Amino acid sequence: MIALHINIDHVATVRQARQISEPDPVTASALVELAGAEGITIHLREDRRHIIDRDVRILRQTVQTRLNLEMAGTEEMFGIALEISPDIVTLVPEKREEVTTEGGLDVIRASNIMFDGIKQMQDSGIRVSLFIDPQEGQIKASREIGAEDIELHTGCYANARTSSEVDREYQRLVSGAEFAHKQKLQVNAGHGLNYINTQLICSLPYLRELNIGHSIVSRAIFVGISQAVREMKEIIILNS
Repeated sequence: MIALHINIDHVATVRQARQISEPDPVTASALVELAGAEGITIHLREDRRHIIDRDVRILRQTVQTRLNLEMAGTEEMFGIALEISPDIVTLVPEKREEVTTEGGLDVIRASNIMFDGIKQMQDSGIRVSLFIDPQEGQIKASREIGAEDIELHTGCYANARTSSEVDREYQRLVSGAEFAHKQKLQVNAGHGLNYINTQLICSLPYLRELNIGHSIVSRAIFVGISQAVREMKEIIILNS
């Protein structure tokens, strides 16, 4: 069964819009776990635009499933990860001017900081995943740098508008998943997935986990967060 990890960043986005204490992503985390989520994903950005340090520390104490900390591969973030000890660290590219993460990490040109940080994570028992585009060169580099997982960037697939574009981008993901499996990497996927396009993604070979956030938080406005999670879980179950 494909595991569903819920990214709760945008619960924090609503909170930070008013610089107050609600809605609290910690409360959201508890509710989505009770609704069946197998993991919680948060992205601690360098500019702290949504998730903040306080959230990370409390979530480490309260999450009952698995805590996946998305972060840039910087000395500051590696230090925080070592202190907090999430179950998984997912390294992502990060630009201050972007609205959301756009494109995968360039592992081929990885810095010594990233290489050393990955080793520190693993020496501390923290699993490492890399958010990358479905390209053989990036997948092979992920294996060589020591990652155990990859998260295939599904943004191009999610943004495809014609059936031919969807098919092309889906086939790129299929090829990436198959190559990653040959490299003995766990295959995860995420970015831009919603209640429609997730149906096909569930057919990706060797897929173990999905990270989905914005569409579930958006749906929660209308039906409540527990129901939004249950609806996505049903889609995954029916299409796996």
